[in-house]
Amino acid sequence: MSPDVELRIGRRKVNVKRADKELFPQDGITKADLAEHYRRVAPRMLPELRGRPLMLERMPDGIDGDRFYQKEVSDYFPDWIRRATVDKEDGEVTHVVCDDTATLVYLAGQACITPHRWLSRADEPRRPDRLVFDLDPPADDFEPVRRAAHRLHELLEELDLPSGLMTTGSRGLHAVVPLNRRDDADDVLALARATARTLASRYEQELTTEPRKDARKGRLYLDVARNGYAQTVVAPFGVRSRPGAPVAVPLGWDELDDPELTARRWTVTDLGDRLEKDPWEGLARHGRGVTAANRRLRGLVQSEGGAK
Repeated sequence: MSPDVELRIGRRKVNVKRADKELFPQDGITKADLAEHYRRVAPRMLPELRGRPLMLERMPDGIDGDRFYQKEVSDYFPDWIRRATVDKEDGEVTHVVCDDTATLVYLAGQACITPHRWLSRADEPRRPDRLVFDLDPPADDFEPVRRAAHRLHELLEELDLPSGLMTTGSRGLHAVVPLNRRDDADDVLALARATARTLASRYEQELTTEPRKDARKGRLYLDVARNGYAQTVVAPFGVRSRPGAPVAVPLGWDELDDPELTARRWTVTDLGDRLEKDPWEGLARHGRGVTAANRRLRGLVQSEGGAK
């Protein structure tokens, strides 16, 4: 039987059961290692999680075993873990909300490898404060991602939309735009779709908004579907269920041309100096609204002869 480990985190005691269970067998990374990662990154990660419903990607037998995605909080989760009940299509669902380090470590102990966050907060679930563009390449080659990110950044600047960049720990990058929480999720999704169409029309040989893989024809997919109500994205400093335990890490736009940059550049065992600097510092204070961005986008589309 694997030993349990009890961790003292603030005024909480968190029991990590079967702490030496290898969740990443090829790398020898255990559940205890995962818990320690989340304890270490908590000061940087929690500001991006607080108040948000989470979807938990859990893999009790490690990344070579089965996984499941959990929305409804388990009955056995401790009472001190915050919960939030939000509407869904056929009723309600009660999610975990991670407001503190103890919760983050407890989830790791439940083999939650990746917490996926809502783009809105539980107090106003239909009013997101983030908009995300997922740059999804057709293969593992990172150069198309780099080019697409540069081109997206140029368009966002034309729309006066501040943004941050993040490795996904998977294959691509996320561009994250702060919002002012005044617009409904449907309107945010519509802006994201229109922006992606405009960019794809500028570079139609390289970029596409086609969700069907067989219709992309080797082009990078500008995925904006995660901006819909109740959709989720990987949280900054979240671990991905891939060999090497890669980590989603915030970037500055000035780091995009670093030749060593890839979507899986940083891992649980090699975060380098990523906890010592915050390229997103102050970004959330510059949230924008949909109306002004739509107006600018319409002007661009008209001047370019209409997005295809």
